[in-house]
Amino acid sequence: MSLHELSILIPIAAVTVGPLAWVANNWVRARHGYPLEDDEGKPVARQGSLEDARKIELLAAENDRLTGQVGRLEERLRVLERIATDPAERTAREIDSLR
Repeated sequence: MSLHELSILIPIAAVTVGPLAWVANNWVRARHGYPLEDDEGKPVARQGSLEDARKIELLAAENDRLTGQVGRLEERLRVLERIATDPAERTAREIDSLR
């Protein structure tokens, strides 16, 4: 190859290296779960599948259920703490008043 032929390849390489590096960068980021970027460096939102939306919906429902369960357990714990710390005769009076 002569010097003239190499001088033609330099601008071609300069124009193609940038886009190829951008594609490789986004491929690595997507593979490892990092947010993707457009050609200006701004984040791009991923399109979630219906399966992902269903999983989110199920997790939200489970979160609501567990939050309610924790609230009920905290209330029961408060009652048990009150019973454990109250004097015995007061607890006996309350039990008798319930009969």
